[in-house]
Amino acid sequence: MVSNPVRVDVLTLFPEMLRSPLEHSILKRAREAGLLDVRCTDIRDFTTDRYRQVDDSPYGGGAGMVMKPEPLFAAVEALAAEPPPPDRVILFTPLGRRFDQSVAEELARERRLVLICGRYEGIDERVHRHLATDELSIGDFVLTGGELAALVLIDAVARLLPGVLGKDESSASETFAEHLLEYPHYTRPAEFRGWTVPDVLLSGDHGGVARWRRAESLRRTLRHRRDLFLRHELTPEDLKILGLTRPKRKRKRSVDPTRTEE
Repeated sequence: MVSNPVRVDVLTLFPEMLRSPLEHSILKRAREAGLLDVRCTDIRDFTTDRYRQVDDSPYGGGAGMVMKPEPLFAAVEALAAEPPPPDRVILFTPLGRRFDQSVAEELARERRLVLICGRYEGIDERVHRHLATDELSIGDFVLTGGELAALVLIDAVARLLPGVLGKDESSASETFAEHLLEYPHYTRPAEFRGWTVPDVLLSGDHGGVARWRRAESLRRTLRHRRDLFLRHELTPEDLKILGLTRPKRKRKRSVDPTRTEE
């Protein structure tokens, strides 16, 4: 067991939505190995009225209900009293910066995260301004609540923790690691319905396989995700693979200060 696993506290109205995914595949292995500690807290446990009310109608009128600030502040403050103190208190909201691989890498370096899963029409603005330290969005679409976003974050971060994937280099070669998509994958049979595996993958030439994979990764990214490709820093080998060359810098003409025009 690892003495200090990464701890993730999830504040939610529906803890059962998260428990099943955490009991399978890589997340289960990470938790069993003591590399990841995920705890789900029911926000209703921090209400003070007999009805355990977590939402109310918005001031000024309007459709829908708004999550109240009191239970959320009480929950986060209670969790923060347990060591170690949270490094980030993250609220999932369309206002937040886009969650991507670079943000996952950033969060994987922290020791403890608190995730707030919103519901209903929205969350009281005082939670945004005075409780959350970070606001994240997983995309421009509407979800019923933040639980699915929390699972996305936990899965992406867990894969980056040393020891979770078995080989530390595994995550380094995955999609987005260099702002590149992964190369195509093939397995047996070598021919299926007339579609064959590229000869280089059957050749046993490890250098040739590596060059083919790099070339396919570059071409696939350029074709399908030009936005990613433009963020990738091309190496001299990449330029050679793509049949490109860096533009030559123009040589400055030397000027003879003693020369005068006739």
